[in-house]
Amino acid sequence: QVQLVESGGGLVHPGGSLRLSCAASGSIFFYVMAWYRQAPGKQRELVARITNVGNTNYADSVKGRFTISRDNAKNTVSLQMNDLKPWDTAVYYCNAGRFGLDSWGQGTQVTVSS
Repeated sequence: QVQLVESGGGLVHPGGSLRLSCAASGSIFFYVMAWYRQAPGKQRELVARITNVGNTNYADSVKGRFTISRDNAKNTVSLQMNDLKPWDTAVYYCNAGRFGLDSWGQGTQVTVSS
């Protein structure tokens, strides 16, 4: 299993943008990579997922605003977040899944507030 480290979180005004990055300790080529988030008092939810060949799917709440991408050569996954809303505030986690086994990063805080 790979180890994952997220970066790029922070405080942003509504309507602003952030780009999250996730660096893996080894090859991600055979992994389905995803971003999840967990807001205070809520369950962790899937935000976006990308397969090893680049097929993507998104939560309805972020469609058209967020874009997930991966660079298999650099073992990184990114989440471009545009037009951020206050309800996007959460800890965002990177996930690598393969054969039913998951690796998680430590999370990065995203706060959207005026």
